[in-house]
Amino acid sequence: MTQTAIPYLFMRGGTSRGPYINRAALPHDQETLARVLVALIGSGNALNIDGIGGGAAVTTKVAMLSRSDEDWADVDYFFAQVGVEDGLVDFKPTCGNILSGVGPAAIEMGLVPAREGETQVNIRAVNTGARVTATVQTPGGRVSYDGEARIDGVPGTAAPVALQFMDTVGGVTGHFLPTGNLIEEIGGIPVTCMDVAMPMVIARAESFGLTGYESAAELDANTAFFARMEAVRREAGARMGMGDVSQSVTPKFGIVAPPRDGGSVAVRYFMPWKTHPTMAVTGAQCLASCVLAPGTVADVPIPNGSPARIVLEHASGSIDVLVDYALTASGAQIKSAGLVRTARKLAAGKVFVPARVWPGN
Repeated sequence: MTQTAIPYLFMRGGTSRGPYINRAALPHDQETLARVLVALIGSGNALNIDGIGGGAAVTTKVAMLSRSDEDWADVDYFFAQVGVEDGLVDFKPTCGNILSGVGPAAIEMGLVPAREGETQVNIRAVNTGARVTATVQTPGGRVSYDGEARIDGVPGTAAPVALQFMDTVGGVTGHFLPTGNLIEEIGGIPVTCMDVAMPMVIARAESFGLTGYESAAELDANTAFFARMEAVRREAGARMGMGDVSQSVTPKFGIVAPPRDGGSVAVRYFMPWKTHPTMAVTGAQCLASCVLAPGTVADVPIPNGSPARIVLEHASGSIDVLVDYALTASGAQIKSAGLVRTARKLAAGKVFVPARVWPGN
């Protein structure tokens, strides 16, 4: 035997895609697991030519699912971000777009039974401890991918997957504001460091001489901006108690600007060494929370009442986040956040990795 076969589903979740695999079909120890995921994706080549990755950070993601041993949850979702070219695997973050496909994949894999009409799947995000309820369309007791829901960054329409995120505050650092301050100044740049669904460093676009309306391609071509941003991100990571983040994709970075298309705020999100073509679901929750907390760098009018609908204008359109929150003396208390995404099963079968990487369980 020269190769090891691993059963998988290949799915688009939100504006990302990648393999969804039963955790039991993969190595138990994380070091071997990382080598398998590098081989599976084809990390180390810009095109991921020797794997099933897509040559971009939004297409080199892996979801690993298993039945949960937690009373509340039906399924555990363990996420891995595989680098496109560097052969690195980051198990620290989670991904809300890929999470959009977890409910449908869990049903397809037989981990969760389908109900007639709609099926609620309670998901524990292993990486961060967040709890998420996904409502999946299951007419006739089968997952339906056809529907009229539309999300920016994905052509056409599909069945909606409603996501409700809970326990997202401080999932990585333990704190809403990991530095204890609404604004930190790093390298002359005022930033807000916040941990809601995803630890982030958020700055005003104008602080970098940007408008905040640049395209992803324009930003990716601005190497001077990326160099300055990365220096700020690394220092912020240290101040947030995350240590040396030079080899980690977290904290992520975002910039904000006044809205220009009727939304709450214009944003651009970084992964962090490339501009996200749309918007991360987890990042959207953190940016929405930044808008709702008085005194942050967002500096835009705060909506009245809860839940608040925050519309983030991103590089490919917009994304709506419905946030249930309360304003307290210490800032915004985030209770939950809801979004609607879509997912689609693209392929199913077996993916192969060299036996020398892993001979199998």
